[in-house]
Amino acid sequence: MLSSRNLDKLREIKDVLAVPWIEIVPLNDFPGAPMPQEGTSSLEENALLKAGAARDFTGLPSIGDDTGLEVDVLGGKPGVFSSRYAGETASYDDNVRKLLAVLQSIPMHERTARFRCVVALALPSGEEKLFRGRCDGRITFEPRGTNGFGYDPVFIPEGRKSTFAQLSPTLKNRLSHRGRALRSLKRFLRKSYLAREF
Repeated sequence: MLSSRNLDKLREIKDVLAVPWIEIVPLNDFPGAPMPQEGTSSLEENALLKAGAARDFTGLPSIGDDTGLEVDVLGGKPGVFSSRYAGETASYDDNVRKLLAVLQSIPMHERTARFRCVVALALPSGEEKLFRGRCDGRITFEPRGTNGFGYDPVFIPEGRKSTFAQLSPTLKNRLSHRGRALRSLKRFLRKSYLAREF
């Protein structure tokens, strides 16, 4: 069970967790399922809130995630507010425009940043586990590319010349913060599946 209504996120998660013994069921398949209000303290808190709410409503093993873009020159902002950087109802483009405006006078060598992702797994037994992923890089001066979503058009992962939005989905998932967190989750689930804990 995935505690999210974000179709872009759902697609990425399905791609990374594409194995026969994992079925990803989106929140939209459960009418009336709650989507808890995100907190402001940490990615971990938000991921656990989402996973726990979905588990409690459906009785199924559930995952929730939260991701933050941390820009060094901004003291780690937008961080936990990344999806709401330009306001509670901000679009992807709104957030990107605000970020680029704030960084307008900052030279490239000071535009270092990282994506951090936390994926929470909430099991029917009450057990909860966290899986983390990180991707370092830098922020461009203007959007580049049409793939991906969110801040992907302005984030160049370390060691690359292309933004996430210029990479293929497969390569992005291999490099990305969310891909790394999800592969840790998959390794845990594989061990649990083979041990028949689920």
